Amino acid sequence: MDFTKKLKDKSNDIIGQKSLTIAFFGDSITQGCFEIYKTGEKSIQTVFDIENSYSMKLKKIFSLIYPNVQINIINSGISGDSTNNALKRIDRDILTFSPDLVVVCFGLNDSNNGLSYIQNYKENLKKIFTKIKAKNIEIVLMTPNMMNTKTSCHITDSFIKGIAEKFALIQNSGLLKKYIDEAKAVANEENIYICDCYDKWEKLNKAGVETSELLANHLNHPTRDMQWLFAYSLFETIMF
Repeated sequence: MDFTKKLKDKSNDIIGQKSLTIAFFGDSITQGCFEIYKTGEKSIQTVFDIENSYSMKLKKIFSLIYPNVQINIINSGISGDSTNNALKRIDRDILTFSPDLVVVCFGLNDSNNGLSYIQNYKENLKKIFTKIKAKNIEIVLMTPNMMNTKTSCHITDSFIKGIAEKFALIQNSGLLKKYIDEAKAVANEENIYICDCYDKWEKLNKAGVETSELLANHLNHPTRDMQWLFAYSLFETIMF
């Protein structure tokens, strides 16, 4: 990966080489969303904690390995976003910063649109990759976490229970898995690096880990500690 060469060059010449920038393009997982709370009878809001997002944790890892290299983080995750809206904002929120690397992570919200939307999802991802590649910027597709497989005992509100049941159906029916598989297929076609975090969540689940309890909102937002899994996985993808 060219980004690792840039890290080395910057570390060896911090004055002569420009600082590096990683942009993160995604939804609530990227933005740094955790618990949820009700704002009305049928409306919810999320707790935003960007300092505990995986992008900031990745920066901490790089600061440990390359203490003399400044890495700028552009967090362009937006809660509730999908690939359709992402295409509308990519110039404003990503390309305008001329990053050295873009991490793309979409799928959880797209999957809410059902099986018939997968083709749109694939086409949107391809367009996103094409626009970034046209600027000679490296890309990593990062797959998201699993959603809840059951309704947590911690959920007592009937409205939120309804959301949990919907997400569990998407997860347990294999629909989300289909979206992830198609995303990886597009990335392979476009020669995009893949950081497959979804696969790691699946392996945890198959090993008997109750992955639903690793979600801060018991629906689809990983806990603050589980954001480290994304950060470490990205570090491995970039460096190794």
